[in-house]
Amino acid sequence: MWLLSTDRAKLHYYHSPEDVPGGYTILSHVWGKDEQLFKATQKLKKQCNKDRTNPRDHCSEKVRQICIIAEKDDMHWVWNDTCCINKDSSAELSEGINSMYRYYALAAVCYAYLADVPSDGFSDDLKAPFAKSKWHKRGWTLQELIAATVVEFISADWRKLGTKMEHAGLLSRITKIPAEVLLMEQPVRRYSIAQRMSWAYKRETMRVEDRAYSLMGIFAVNMTTIYGKGERAFQRLQEEIMKQSIDPSLFAWGAFHRITDNHTRYPLARLVHEHTEYKSYLLAASPDDFLPLHSGKTTFLPSLPRAESP
Repeated sequence: MWLLSTDRAKLHYYHSPEDVPGGYTILSHVWGKDEQLFKATQKLKKQCNKDRTNPRDHCSEKVRQICIIAEKDDMHWVWNDTCCINKDSSAELSEGINSMYRYYALAAVCYAYLADVPSDGFSDDLKAPFAKSKWHKRGWTLQELIAATVVEFISADWRKLGTKMEHAGLLSRITKIPAEVLLMEQPVRRYSIAQRMSWAYKRETMRVEDRAYSLMGIFAVNMTTIYGKGERAFQRLQEEIMKQSIDPSLFAWGAFHRITDNHTRYPLARLVHEHTEYKSYLLAASPDDFLPLHSGKTTFLPSLPRAESP
């Protein structure tokens, strides 16, 4: 696990999150066009060693500012996915993606940087800049919001906007994630697979495969990250979930239709799923097949009572 020192923005490697002295902070954000990557950070370190200057002064604004905020909070280390994962190494990239949920869960503080929200843009109004932020619609930020115990929201001009705990009710309205999950009162595993899938409804990622990989932590599964296979990654995710869970709601996706059984005294008015849109009638094509209005509320048709023995 690579971490940036908050005073100089220099990379240092630790074998695990538990090995970091004093703990660490972590950044949650939406990628921009010119993010500072791992190689550039290492190169900057070498150049500043020659010049005898502080690398932090030459970093991108995002890296510099998050280091400054963390340092003011008396934290010595910060993790940022753009420059703390060597994406040129497929093994390191896969390890980082598979470990990401754990990284956020063990962080002392998660700073959620909202680049499109001004410091005066917070309001309980769902039409206000805070609720409309792109951050709420990104695939990766879902697990980051859920996993981190302490989340502090940061405005575009680097001012604090409050915490996940303080805004749990509003965040639940925005994301459809139950407030109990955001308040850490209920573990994620207490919710059905279908309901957890629905939290990722219409969330976007830069690569199709990341819609699946960004959900691995929420379902406590690990997979080799393979790119170039498109929606096959989401099928692989569901296959891994099936190996670990007997929750049938994994298959409760697709369009709903109401049926009524008028032939028995047992009313069977239920919502049932239609799986005719895809070649696979078993697995969904994406999280968008799990509709938020119905997820976690699917009623499975009961077995009819056995006839009494004569």
